[in-house]
Amino acid sequence: MPTYAWTVIGAGPAGIAAVGRLLDHGIAAEKIAWIDPAFAVGDLGQKWRSVSSNTIAETFLGFLNASAAFRFAEAPPTPLQEVDPEDTCALDLVADPLVWVTQQLRERVHVVQATATSLSLHQRQWRIDTEHREVFSDNVILAVGAVPKSLSYPHLDEIPVEVALDPEKLAAQSLDGATVAVFGSSHSSMIALPNLLRQPVEKVINFYRTPLKYAVYLDGWILFDDTGLKGHAAAWARENIDGKHPDRLERCWVSSPEFQEKLEACDRVVYTVGFERRQLPATPQWGELEYNQQNGIIAPGLFGLGIAFPEYAEDRYGFGEHRVGLKKFMDYLNSVLPLWLHYGT
Repeated sequence: MPTYAWTVIGAGPAGIAAVGRLLDHGIAAEKIAWIDPAFAVGDLGQKWRSVSSNTIAETFLGFLNASAAFRFAEAPPTPLQEVDPEDTCALDLVADPLVWVTQQLRERVHVVQATATSLSLHQRQWRIDTEHREVFSDNVILAVGAVPKSLSYPHLDEIPVEVALDPEKLAAQSLDGATVAVFGSSHSSMIALPNLLRQPVEKVINFYRTPLKYAVYLDGWILFDDTGLKGHAAAWARENIDGKHPDRLERCWVSSPEFQEKLEACDRVVYTVGFERRQLPATPQWGELEYNQQNGIIAPGLFGLGIAFPEYAEDRYGFGEHRVGLKKFMDYLNSVLPLWLHYGT
């Protein structure tokens, strides 16, 4: 059974970045294993293609050109390159180039199309169990992604957030006369709300905890870069939430005395309350493991990257955020990978 120098678990944007930058750092392709059940650009490629991004096209192109191993200069022309660099765009415009990058990386490294189920460390070597076979590796990068969080209101019929964010899928729902609760004030909330109002619903009630927060573009940096509304979602929110509410839209603070009454009037619900780490491979030697939020180290030779293990950083005013986004994953990886290369098993 061969032993690999590095194994990357996950083939979303963070996993793609990890494979590319390992190759860029001189790790031989035959010493890299890549594990994923689909190799379809993770949830970005499988669930979120129709979603309007809060990232400008120039930033996506920066990610695609950030690794020499991606060979993006050799890729066929893509509609992403025709978008105004300062405009945001739907995620499918970056998903398609990432499919191309994934395919050419797969031709170079060792691919295991499976789900990693457990990790264990023995004699300075990681054993990765999948439903098909074992993989042995000196080092492992977990880039497993995240899934939407949910709340518990079992009397309401849930509309999955991936449906609420996709106008075509949402139109296939039976919503005639429905009263829909939408929990949250996020970027996703400000996409789901207008999508729902285009349907024959009776009413949409947006339940919220805090005032809206908007990203502010300053000289060389962005205030509330990771938590503030941007792009089309921000424009809609300024006009329709902090401005005049559209017909059929109500808002209700969750600590309001009216909360329970408003909630009981609803029959459907959408939860746009953020994401949580996808279930990790089991680590029976230690139980649930945590990661260092500044350098991604989980254990000797075990590292976390991407939305499941985001970097935590403070801005110049001391406001801390978890850094999420393709370019942020790549920038973070560029910062920590030299450390990881020295912190192996």
